[in-house]
Amino acid sequence: MGVMNARRRPLIPRPRRRAASRTALAGAAALGMLGLTACGTEGTGGGASDGVDVVASFYPMQFLAEEIGGEHVSVASLVEPGVEPHDLELSPRQTAELGEADLVVYLKGFQPAVDKAIGLSGVENVAEATSYTELEEHGSGHEEDAGGHASEHGEEHGSGHEEEPAEEGHEGHDHGGEGAADPHVWLDPVKYAEVAEGVGEALAKADPDHADDYRKNADALAEKLRDLDADFREGLKNRRTDTFITAHAAFGYLADRYGLHEESVAGLDPESEPSGARMKQLHRVAREDDVDTVFFEAAAGERTAKTLADDLGLRTDVLDPVEGITDASRGDDYFEVMRSNLQALRKALGAR
Repeated sequence: MGVMNARRRPLIPRPRRRAASRTALAGAAALGMLGLTACGTEGTGGGASDGVDVVASFYPMQFLAEEIGGEHVSVASLVEPGVEPHDLELSPRQTAELGEADLVVYLKGFQPAVDKAIGLSGVENVAEATSYTELEEHGSGHEEDAGGHASEHGEEHGSGHEEEPAEEGHEGHDHGGEGAADPHVWLDPVKYAEVAEGVGEALAKADPDHADDYRKNADALAEKLRDLDADFREGLKNRRTDTFITAHAAFGYLADRYGLHEESVAGLDPESEPSGARMKQLHRVAREDDVDTVFFEAAAGERTAKTLADDLGLRTDVLDPVEGITDASRGDDYFEVMRSNLQALRKALGAR
């Protein structure tokens, strides 16, 4: 039996923000795949596949399931390529269908509708990514003092300074509100490897007959991720600056792992408009920390990033949060896009 690889379906770029009805249709299409006989294998029990039916909440979870499950699984993603994953909505019928999966692989706190649906679905086997690695809190901006100036950041750069209050009407991604743990663990190869090993164990539990294969595949994937970590460590040595500016505050774990400092234009929500004060802060950061690049996401466009870059005479480039793979992605899978990110960071940070 071959693998039903949703990642390799035709990739049609779409706007990041979709109405709930569009994302619901994406969920319906993905869940509808659960009833299909996988890869032409003649199933039993009303046409069910002999393989393991896995539902993944979005691309990073789908990638793990496909790589670890191999030929033994059929993987359906709740989010089609090019569709913004955060805004997914599921109907009661889709929630019920979710309960028919042999395993659901998801990341708690990233897609509220998925969290709710899993709680209602009664699905027996669940691989929840954040249960396999330790989460951290990451801010998205400088804290302003009473005079309106950014706080000193000097020598001690963490993963981000305290986030300034959001402007009215800008809710941001629903990651749990201020002070919530950052869910973007897949952007740290070491943490992603920990999640991979956990997913391997979850597959072994769901399908004991192939447990050895799942553990072997998970170990192999974790080793590849540790190699990627080594590439980042080596590639980011001897850099001119530690600071990089992004449109989306998604790279806190990556920054922590490699001793970098992320400053974001729009905080957690890539489409919210930054305040004038925030733009002023970023002007100061760019000047003091010798920043020459403002990063944006290919799927979201570069309008705000380009405005800041033009004001400061800086260039723009893409840093991809790998929430999905589209024709705009600089690579066909997680590893290719992450290595493209490494090259972009090397150039921006002046690594030699």
